[in-house]
Amino acid sequence: MPMEIVPQGTKIDFIGKWKICVAISLAVIVLSILAIPVRGLRLGLDFAGGMEIQVKLAPEVKADEGAIRTVVEGTGVPEASVVRYGEAGDSSFLIRFRSETAGEKGELVDNLRDALVKGVGPLEIERVEFVGPRVGKELQRSGLRALIYSSLAILVYIAFRFSARFAPGAVIALVHDVVITSGVFVLLGREFDLTVLAALLAILGYSLNDTIIVYDRIRENMATHTKQDLASVLNLSVNQTLSRTLLTSGTTLLAVLALLFLGGEVIRPFAMAMVIGIFVGTYSSIYIAAPTLLWLERRHGAAAGGAKPAPAKGGKASARA
Repeated sequence: MPMEIVPQGTKIDFIGKWKICVAISLAVIVLSILAIPVRGLRLGLDFAGGMEIQVKLAPEVKADEGAIRTVVEGTGVPEASVVRYGEAGDSSFLIRFRSETAGEKGELVDNLRDALVKGVGPLEIERVEFVGPRVGKELQRSGLRALIYSSLAILVYIAFRFSARFAPGAVIALVHDVVITSGVFVLLGREFDLTVLAALLAILGYSLNDTIIVYDRIRENMATHTKQDLASVLNLSVNQTLSRTLLTSGTTLLAVLALLFLGGEVIRPFAMAMVIGIFVGTYSSIYIAAPTLLWLERRHGAAAGGAKPAPAKGGKASARA
């Protein structure tokens, strides 16, 4: 017998609450946009340009991120970020800060090394990387293009796999997931870098997978429940896939939570974005993608061979499976 955490035959009226949920999503999106001029859009070194220096302290030196940050800021470096590279007991640290030109790279590294040796203790500089502002802007453009092109490819795939009226709901749900995840980062004052961009692309794939599962059941039920209104078919489909959705989201969430709490500072932005994306992606598959299909059907008529358009009040899932 397959494992299920939701009993068969549930009749939760998901679609009946879609207007409330869409209003909540719009409120969060508007709040996120308004937070940009207030909180500011913090771009990481990958996008804004800067330097990253990896240092390894001598075994006898005992220092934490705060002590290293104090020394670095004492040299005049603004907004320095210091994170431990590895486990809590490791002596390797990543020092990140904004730097406008590569010409000052050597002098900055020498000054920082001398200050750290004097203020903290003996150390070794293992790696120095510099990203110029021009390269950072190109990475920004490349990241935006990656998100746009992947959304367009998804639009074409869903239209081919199901029908043209299924595709907008999937893409709107994906845009919803990316915008809200990014908005939470803005509200929390977190930086956007390549690891966060990678998480956003991963969220697109995860959310799409969940949406396709729901869409596939909707298409099957539209073919077999032709006398029911579409809202009832959507409710039936979401209830039938609810157990699988929660199991998939739950197991993925456990893995990402392990990265968030045990993976260290370097991987934490990626894991945080994934945690937000899993919750938002699961929510959007139910309350954004499916209601968008319902809205399009009400405006443009029933899909070929499918269920009838729903009446204005919506409907609950039928007891028949």
